[in-house]
Amino acid sequence: MNLDEILAVGGKPGLYKLVAQSRNGVIVEEMGGTKRFPISQKNNVSALKDIAIYTYSEEIPLSEVYLKVAEKTNFEKAIDHKESGDKLRAYFEEILPDFDQDRVYNSDLKKLFQWFNLLVEGGVITKEAAEAMAAEKPAEGEETSED
Repeated sequence: MNLDEILAVGGKPGLYKLVAQSRNGVIVEEMGGTKRFPISQKNNVSALKDIAIYTYSEEIPLSEVYLKVAEKTNFEKAIDHKESGDKLRAYFEEILPDFDQDRVYNSDLKKLFQWFNLLVEGGVITKEAAEAMAAEKPAEGEETSED
């Protein structure tokens, strides 16, 4: 599951695929759509690969959190993001029991599940993609070299 080219744009709902870089920003395409448009450098753009969820001990990258959600849902859609904050918290606690209750807000959980469901619909989160991600990840205790 590669989240490198999946973007969230501040003030715009949904997720976008990075299509190309332009002189003044980036060209994006709606997830699951064909509509392309430019996003200027003035917009707040976040790559999903750069987003993490707070736990009491560390920050867990969103890709790892989504892998846990996918395993729980058998790579199907998760809980609807429109559920109550309490239901979302209870559901997320089953997935990541040590998430930081004070620093992870209900609005974060709504986005997390909305994006997860969009990624499942868009074919980004699949069992095959998860297996490929696991194969790329070094085994625990194995050192990686940064040259």
